[in-house]
Amino acid sequence: MADEIGFVESLSMAVGGMVGGGIFAALGVVAITADTLAWLAFVVAGIIALCAGYSFVRLNSLTDGHAGPMTYVEQFTGNTTLAGMLGWTFVIGYVGTMSLYSYSFGGYFADLVGIEAIFGVPLRPLITLAAIAVFVGLNTAGAHASGRSEELLVGLKVLILLVFGVGGIYYGFVNGELSAGFENIGAGPVIAAGVAFVAFEGWELLLFDQESIANPEKTVRNAIYVSIVGATLLYVLVAIVTTNLVPAATIQQQPDTALAIAARPFFGAAGFVLISVAALFSTGSALNATLFSTARLSKKMVADDFLPNQLRGDADGEPIRPLLVVGVLTAGLAVLGSLNAISSFASLSFIVIFGSISALAVTQRESVLTTVVPAVGAIGAGAAATALLYHLFTSEFDTFVVVCALAVGVIAVELLYFERDRIEHEVSSAEQRL
Repeated sequence: MADEIGFVESLSMAVGGMVGGGIFAALGVVAITADTLAWLAFVVAGIIALCAGYSFVRLNSLTDGHAGPMTYVEQFTGNTTLAGMLGWTFVIGYVGTMSLYSYSFGGYFADLVGIEAIFGVPLRPLITLAAIAVFVGLNTAGAHASGRSEELLVGLKVLILLVFGVGGIYYGFVNGELSAGFENIGAGPVIAAGVAFVAFEGWELLLFDQESIANPEKTVRNAIYVSIVGATLLYVLVAIVTTNLVPAATIQQQPDTALAIAARPFFGAAGFVLISVAALFSTGSALNATLFSTARLSKKMVADDFLPNQLRGDADGEPIRPLLVVGVLTAGLAVLGSLNAISSFASLSFIVIFGSISALAVTQRESVLTTVVPAVGAIGAGAAATALLYHLFTSEFDTFVVVCALAVGVIAVELLYFERDRIEHEVSSAEQRL
């Protein structure tokens, strides 16, 4: 078909989904945990994401019709409840990432204009809420970017980050300020890899939109592999510059805008402005694109009875209700949660997804390759989740409680929804016995 998108557009969508907001929003939190070894945390997370990508591609090739991840679970486990719970985890994970994007958007905006509060009200949460409202409104009106327009936008964002990275490496090398960071070796990079997972979500969206992609099996596979490797290399470059040129104390105080602060030493005030504007543009476009994709995913899940029928779209088929519900959830998490809690929750959601699909792929093994790679993804995701939760429990107990409460609440609601018929039957039987 003439309107099908090819490899370049698919690659742009996958890279844009990751680089669009993740690196601007999550870098500071990763750097706080791993210090100058933040680059290694991104390598670890990138390897696990690549193994998960292989697992998704492998299961996709074994599934008739390439209908998406929920189909993998349903077809290979025969369990509709697990498939639905995976879909819910995707939606909740996207809510977490959108909260992170909007939180970061508000932080960069407040720093750029140099205003902390208006009439005593902090500016960041106001801008965060305004950004969410604007993009929900735009998506409600049906506005979204196509794969072809995304090429230029993603190219611009990647170019800015490459200029930042190369300029920072040169400046740091000339001034003797670069360090590999191996003096900080320890559990930090593994723990930080758990937080960094949120920067590697986005490529999986291609699997939900395969009907619009030319030669989807080959195109999606290649786009996923190239995008994850490319994003990892870019993250490594940016992390090395930021953690070497910005004092740890500054990153601790301003984690949401650490990347822009890192541009000051070699690009001056203009560099801070350039990176801040790029961050606003990137986090905003990532928020917009993720809202669009999440609403469409929610609409499909309603049709498959994975979400309540009350969330069905309007008469024209537009997913207005899912957009509004997702927007409200995003706003609540972005305003009430801390940057660390939001990023940890979002990362944990995708660790669970990537690890689960990798484990499922192991059950469909046919050779050493189809066994080892998914196994590395599953074991790596499990290790990252364990390290992240242990770190939060021992060092940031309040955040640990918030993240666990959110996770338990989500699982409880999922079980109540998918097991509602069984629960109603048990309650009815109990009432009859009484």
